[in-house]
Amino acid sequence: MLIRQAKMRDIPDLIQLLKELFSVEKDFKFDPEKQKNGLELLIKKPATVAHVLVVEDKGQCIGLVTVQFVISTDEGAKSALIEDMVIRKDYRHRGIGSRLLDTMISWCRIRGIVRIQLLADKNNLLALRFYKKRGWQSTQLVGYRKYT
Repeated sequence: MLIRQAKMRDIPDLIQLLKELFSVEKDFKFDPEKQKNGLELLIKKPATVAHVLVVEDKGQCIGLVTVQFVISTDEGAKSALIEDMVIRKDYRHRGIGSRLLDTMISWCRIRGIVRIQLLADKNNLLALRFYKKRGWQSTQLVGYRKYT
């Protein structure tokens, strides 16, 4: 298995991974055209704005993590937000997610990112345990959104 930067040719596989992720995250609706547009925007962005890593096995993308960068006034430095993190169901519980996440964390650290945040569905107990086991801390913050 290979962890590498996503390429445009990966988008069909990545859309299927997002479909699997969005089936668990009740706040999101799967819309392949929207997911395609989002992935294209992320992959085209320079590394100073966003980064997409995939896990490839036998020519297929079986894992995905996306990160976008912001400036944290709290930290007085660059911060990052993981938007998507998913490993294909038949590849889970093999340490692949940990390796993918660790690779993204290292990538961020090298670029001066001092804090990484993510949101996880409160009912996705497997994901919540995964992050907690790896030292991620819950916060007192509550996520809100509004469409424009």
